[in-house]
Amino acid sequence: MGSIRSFSSQRGAAAANNDSSQPQEKVKSGQQQSVLPTNTLDKDHPARYVLGLFRVNSAGESGRTGIHPMHFLLVCFKSICTLSMMVNVLWPFVPAAIVMHFARPDLHVWVFTLNYIAMVPSANLLGFAGGELAKKLPKVLGVLVETTLGSVVELVLFMVLLHNDKSNVPGSEHSLIPVIQAAILGSILANLLLCLGMCFFVGGLKRTEQVFHEAVSEVGTGLLLVAGFGLLIPSAFYSALKGAVNAEFTLETLDASVTTISRATSVILLVAFFTYLVFNLHSHNSIFDDVLEMDEAQDEDRDEESNRAKLTFLECLIAIAVSLACVCMSAVFLVQEIEFIVERGVSDNFMGLILVPLVEKAAEHLTAVDEAWDNQINFALFHCLGPSIHTALLNAPLAVIVGWGLDKNMTLNFEIFMVVLLVLSILVVGNFLRDGKSNYLEGMLCVLVYFIIAVTSWYYPKVDIAATNQA
Repeated sequence: MGSIRSFSSQRGAAAANNDSSQPQEKVKSGQQQSVLPTNTLDKDHPARYVLGLFRVNSAGESGRTGIHPMHFLLVCFKSICTLSMMVNVLWPFVPAAIVMHFARPDLHVWVFTLNYIAMVPSANLLGFAGGELAKKLPKVLGVLVETTLGSVVELVLFMVLLHNDKSNVPGSEHSLIPVIQAAILGSILANLLLCLGMCFFVGGLKRTEQVFHEAVSEVGTGLLLVAGFGLLIPSAFYSALKGAVNAEFTLETLDASVTTISRATSVILLVAFFTYLVFNLHSHNSIFDDVLEMDEAQDEDRDEESNRAKLTFLECLIAIAVSLACVCMSAVFLVQEIEFIVERGVSDNFMGLILVPLVEKAAEHLTAVDEAWDNQINFALFHCLGPSIHTALLNAPLAVIVGWGLDKNMTLNFEIFMVVLLVLSILVVGNFLRDGKSNYLEGMLCVLVYFIIAVTSWYYPKVDIAATNQA
């Protein structure tokens, strides 16, 4: 789903170059246009084939190639929308966070805060460069690259948290596993309630209602319901049998069973994710044709997007490398301070359910809200439902499997309170999407529900004091 926005920009760029002297490739008769990023220039274009395997459009706007430092910085700063450009003002926090980590490591709150803020512009650049790169690659490779880059911030955080977890070390008191578990569910909740709610609200301010394609809601909510069911099973299994332990069925046996169930469920969810990719990229990719046509006709800044400066292939790679390095450094420094922040009274569940998802999803949320404001509600839904599906079907299972390999007790045995929130949120959002229309009232209700969850999570006790998924 993350590739749809790229296709819109590509179509706009192609329209802007209709009067140029460069040859254009004609669409073959009977061939259906793809909704995914693809090349449209002819095969004889220079620097098109890489190792003879796939074609790459290395040019930026006006046939520009290579790298032009000042122009590159200007394009990255302007980004894809006004909100993203405003986020780039936060870039001075990136070097400040790095300096503070090494200069004053004893100031834990300052180090945590600076790195928390620094992750936002880094993730914003990573998402922008990934979208630019996807436009220059063949459709399957492009969408896979963009999907991976869209989830890389969350994956980096999960992997760093897993690596720094010391729960299996004798004498260690604090575990980061509850933070990861809460972050998995919090990421989905932030996309479904906060991001989608803001899209409905902002989009409804300028118009009575917005209409979106039924394919978006049917596929998205269906996959989320299956994912929610899969994430619920280990927790329900543990809670149902926790009170029935005895001399023969011990608590250790129950824990071992839940761990095995979680790992098996993770493998099954990964199968569901790859099936979803095949469905979206190959067998049923044409179902989004109507979505694209409708949103392209409704785009209120189409001309501006068509004339927007683009990055070259080399510039995309450089931007991805720089942003990824900054994201990784900020994630490592941030995770190292979580233990000290929790000791100051912030619960593990609030940290994972609210704080971590807000920073890791900030860039995607800004893009989605901007699209809703421009009356591209289908694009906005793709940016809300798509990341939720990636988190539930890809990132969460990967965290469990990697934890398995690292001998960490990472399972899908979540707090019952959080799993109930997830399932209810999926049902609420599914109900709002059922009629194929949205307005600012529905958006405000979703945001208010998210605020209620945030307030409740603040008062949820730490896992070492009270927990439903532990002995």
